[in-house]
Amino acid sequence: MTSGWNATRKVMAGLLVAGAAAMVVPVPAAAQDDARLRRIESELRALQRAVFPGGDGRYFAPEVDTTTPQPQQTVGAPSTTPLTDVLARLDSLETQLARLTARSEENANELRQLEARLQEALAAVPAQPAIQVPSGLSSSSAPSSASRPSGTIPTEASASGPSAERLAAVQAIAKPQTDDAGDDEYTYGFRLWDAGYYPEAQQQLALFLEKYPRHARTSFGRNLLGRAYLDNGQPREAATHFFENYQNDKNGARAADSLLYLAEAMITLNDTNRACIALAEFSETYPAVASGRLREQYDRSRSKVTCRG
Repeated sequence: MTSGWNATRKVMAGLLVAGAAAMVVPVPAAAQDDARLRRIESELRALQRAVFPGGDGRYFAPEVDTTTPQPQQTVGAPSTTPLTDVLARLDSLETQLARLTARSEENANELRQLEARLQEALAAVPAQPAIQVPSGLSSSSAPSSASRPSGTIPTEASASGPSAERLAAVQAIAKPQTDDAGDDEYTYGFRLWDAGYYPEAQQQLALFLEKYPRHARTSFGRNLLGRAYLDNGQPREAATHFFENYQNDKNGARAADSLLYLAEAMITLNDTNRACIALAEFSETYPAVASGRLREQYDRSRSKVTCRG
């Protein structure tokens, strides 16, 4: 009997340890903990009845039917319990998480390397903004000097910034102050461009368009911004603004001008094909302007390229 009791104590101790472990392992809900504990207690009572047989119920009330033979389990043999299943699943999840974390770090490192190579490639190539022009919109001679405004062109700002003389000259150009603040902004940009301060005119006209995108002078502003780039020797940037002005509002006050200047920008870039397309579209879309207000400029641009048809 003593040896049986010692065996029982060992088994009970093992079950209690398992129960304690079950209580410290987090589960989705408290009800699951309670159910597991009840099951462990039931198994413990059944084991005690098997060790202390007797029909008088001296130790425990009969809760488990012992008349049906129960499968024997070898002492010390490994068995699968809900706890071990949970632990196995946790181990699996931790392993997967570790793999995902490692892969994420590898991806981040690869992205950093790609970005570094891209920055090196961009640094080696001069920036050339894309020109959004009609399919096929270009070339053979330099832009006409008549497209440039009159006035003395001041010395460009140095790499370290504008000179004191240039700053003083720009500040000397008065900004109008009227009841139409939008028109004042545009007029100030026009005055800067007319005086030959093209970078300053670009900044001012861009500010005007940002602040007053629906102003009556918007078409004028976009066209003049393109001219500020074209006159500053930046035909690619100019072409973008000319095309946007034409595309955004073909009935705008300076849409026809922008389309014709777009052809001139393409000529400057030696892109005859796009220049001819722009000229053809200009004559078809604005026949009255082509034979009237802009006839001289249109004829001059046509003389610079040989277009088929």
